[in-house]
Amino acid sequence: GEPRLFQLDEDLTLSAEAGVPPDAFSELGQHWGNPLYDWDYHRRTGFAWWKRRCAHMARLYDVVRIDHFRAFHTYWSIPSGSQDARTGHWEPGPGAALLEALRPIEGLSLIAEDLGDLDDAARDFIAESGLPGMKVLQFAFDSREPSDYLPHTYPRNCVCYTGTHDNTTAAGWCAEASGPDVAMARQYLGVREGEGLAWAMIRGGMGSVADLFIAQMQDYLGLGAEARMNQPGTTAGNWRWRMAPGAASPALAQRIARY
Repeated sequence: GEPRLFQLDEDLTLSAEAGVPPDAFSELGQHWGNPLYDWDYHRRTGFAWWKRRCAHMARLYDVVRIDHFRAFHTYWSIPSGSQDARTGHWEPGPGAALLEALRPIEGLSLIAEDLGDLDDAARDFIAESGLPGMKVLQFAFDSREPSDYLPHTYPRNCVCYTGTHDNTTAAGWCAEASGPDVAMARQYLGVREGEGLAWAMIRGGMGSVADLFIAQMQDYLGLGAEARMNQPGTTAGNWRWRMAPGAASPALAQRIARY
């Protein structure tokens, strides 16, 4: 291990813990309990560990998404031993210096996960990074107020998702969302006869100008909330979904190709 990478006390216990403040997912915030990076140490080493890690990822993956990218700007620090995330506070992250250290890495393509409650300074930081942000279709259809997640509002430099690992499936959203939101989605997407709203969401994302579109396999399979990946703010029953053998059929492949 490399304990110097993290914010630890002399006895190697956590001096602070990671998480996010209260948001739409949880009124208590999310208290993950994992260590925070010691950014002073990383700066002194020229972000050497990050360079090694990202160079390895560039060999494995076509594109890498940095979750909670806003933490490069400011991150939520929770005092060790806290019961939930409400006791935390914002601390400055590594900022543009880390991104500049990573840019020369050959083959490294990044996506900035820019969801959540962002202040203007964090939004400006993300915009200045030049990295593509995320657009989530399940957040688009809010009948109460206009949303910048509607496909016609996208810039090219973004990645459109039906939903992320923290959302229910597209079919689950169609079953759980409010009547007015579902009605808005059906009208906006112009659901075709026999198509179904979940597949119309896929079509809406594929038809946008976003440079990249990603749907969960559960959405292509038409699975409901029982196939959800993760329920934020909970510690049990997550990350258990697996695709059954034979679920990906030639007929499904043809339908995906048509969209």
